[in-house]
Amino acid sequence: MFSGVLALIAVLIFLARFLREPRRFGNAVWFGVALVLTGLWLLGLLGGVSWLQTVVLVLAGVLALMSALVLPWALVANGVVMWRREGHRLANLLSLLAGLAMLALYGVTVTALRFAHPQWLVVVALSALLIAGYLAFVFSALLLYSVLYSRMKRRARADAVIVLGSGLLGDRVPQLLANRLDRAVAFWRRCPDALLVVSGGQGSDELRSEGAAMADYLVAAGVPVAQIVVEDRAATTDENLRYSVALLRERGFTGRVLAVTNNYHVFRTAVLARRLGLRLDVIGARTASYFVPSAFLREFVALLVQYRKTNAAACFVLAAGPVAVALLS
Repeated sequence: MFSGVLALIAVLIFLARFLREPRRFGNAVWFGVALVLTGLWLLGLLGGVSWLQTVVLVLAGVLALMSALVLPWALVANGVVMWRREGHRLANLLSLLAGLAMLALYGVTVTALRFAHPQWLVVVALSALLIAGYLAFVFSALLLYSVLYSRMKRRARADAVIVLGSGLLGDRVPQLLANRLDRAVAFWRRCPDALLVVSGGQGSDELRSEGAAMADYLVAAGVPVAQIVVEDRAATTDENLRYSVALLRERGFTGRVLAVTNNYHVFRTAVLARRLGLRLDVIGARTASYFVPSAFLREFVALLVQYRKTNAAACFVLAAGPVAVALLS
């Protein structure tokens, strides 16, 4: 009964926050809390059917074990693919680093359980496991909520579409960015009066600005030059949004705005738009499957940094718990 009440409260809080403003990072956390409490409540309902409860627990245990054994190596393999296909930037190595960190955590934990000595190693292992558990929960909640948010219906019409840049290969539009532009072109064909704003500056390894290359891509796809607005200074998602909206305002534009990015980037873009006070919807374009794990990790890290005070406080409390117990004992 009590677990059911807790689950209901969590679900109601999530729904209230979601209906009020879906573009909030806290919604992902409450979504995860609601799912966990609802799952525990449903598991409690199975208490009268012992064999079914046993089956559920065994399946959950097998799934957890397989995840623990397979996931780190899958992340390492994905990191190697990203290294080869996307370059040696730190952002492209996140899945590799995450996989190695998981393997290191397993090593420390097994060593602590096997020897239980010295005591500081046990304390370090417990603190690391608590922090890892927190990060795993937040990541899972964010991933599930991002999928939910990206599949929400957006406005069928808009008067302007902002296409966020993602980098060039020299002077060429790569497939990741081409997917965003193709999504914008598909929208423009349904709403041919809409302005298309292409946003992106020139990086140190690029031969021209993203905005200029994106504009040429749209012209080749049949979009009239008069309906393309080029923003060629932005270097971050924050600047993509702010500079593009500023250009539209300079033109006296007051209509509805839609932003286009890749599906993994939709929720963080929406969160950032809310923090900037911008009223716009965000839609996603497809992403190559090999790019998705690293991309979601990148979004996760970016949101952790964006809410660094809250997350740092949570990690500090979790890490300090085993230390405090060891000192008191």
